[in-house]
Amino acid sequence: MEKLKSILLIAFFVIQQSVWACPVCDRHQPKILRGVVHGSGPDSQFDYWIIGAVALMVLATLFFSIKWLIRPMEKEDTHIKRMIINEVEV
Repeated sequence: MEKLKSILLIAFFVIQQSVWACPVCDRHQPKILRGVVHGSGPDSQFDYWIIGAVALMVLATLFFSIKWLIRPMEKEDTHIKRMIINEVEV
């Protein structure tokens, strides 16, 4: 377990360094995104609306995924998951 922790910690620091923008990309970004992303910045205000809408969809998907993993609503004996669980008894 200790070895896994050290591997994950090293991986975290290695990945973290490669995520930030390089100095060349940093100069071409708008002020709000400076130092965060690579490549060219957004072309118009519409790009920010698209990013915001996609971010909301991702957050909603994450919320419902966690919610239904923690507290699933299927309690009927006829639900398809019961058929699969009962069929594959290891």
